[in-house]
Amino acid sequence: MNRLVKIRSQESLCRERAALDFDRRVFWLAQAEEWEQRALDEIAYHFRECNIGQTELARN
Repeated sequence: MNRLVKIRSQESLCRERAALDFDRRVFWLAQAEEWEQRALDEIAYHFRECNIGQTELARN
């Protein structure tokens, strides 16, 4: 989950830059969206891994 914290931190940084850099606001918001999607992918991966582990434990 440390990876998720780092990803969310990058997303937040991009959103802060978007608020401060009006000329490149669209760019920074697009970057934030990419980081947000990476965070969602990371969460989905984590849950898949947890479910696989639980399924294997249930079989034994």
